[in-house]
Amino acid sequence: MQQQQHHHRQHHSSARSPFVFDLRELGRRAGSLKEYRRSVPAPADLGLDLIGVPEGAPLDLELRLESVTEGVLVTGTVTAPLTGQCGRCLEPVSDELAVDVCELFAYPDSATDETTEQDEVHRVDGDLLDAEPVVRDAVVLGLPWTPLCRPDCAGLCPDCGQRLDDLPADHAHEVLDPRWAALAGFASEDAGEDGSTPDKLDQ
Repeated sequence: MQQQQHHHRQHHSSARSPFVFDLRELGRRAGSLKEYRRSVPAPADLGLDLIGVPEGAPLDLELRLESVTEGVLVTGTVTAPLTGQCGRCLEPVSDELAVDVCELFAYPDSATDETTEQDEVHRVDGDLLDAEPVVRDAVVLGLPWTPLCRPDCAGLCPDCGQRLDDLPADHAHEVLDPRWAALAGFASEDAGEDGSTPDKLDQ
């Protein structure tokens, strides 16, 4: 039985997420520091409707773990490639995002753990710290709500749907008063063979 449990722990360890850090390397002495640089594949659904990090794309983590009285303070920077669509003209957009991370992971039974709700602060899980929720929150909050292919993108022509930046400056469409549109249709149908317009429309 013990052998099976040991085998299970080994299997769990080998399948550990790259966002998980082993705190035995840090120790619990307040003031202990350890810095990490990792490139990890981006998890799924890391983005908004128009822009996000492609699943599997490299996330560069530069994190510092510091042991403090109440837990482990995680600070650093996350850099990620972005792909999406311009919010004005829908052209493809690619960019790079760099966001800061600063989060406390509380030790079990610490004052912070005992005085905060479950969803108010992250917790250390035994000897492990899973930074994925913090990284995910930092990246998603750092994404632009309206990504642009360029700051002055003019968007699409509301009449023909083409990019205004690709059209001449005097591009315009004749706007027909809808009250006359039906009459214009009748006129084309009722016109004689010579193309003349009936007298009733001469007014």
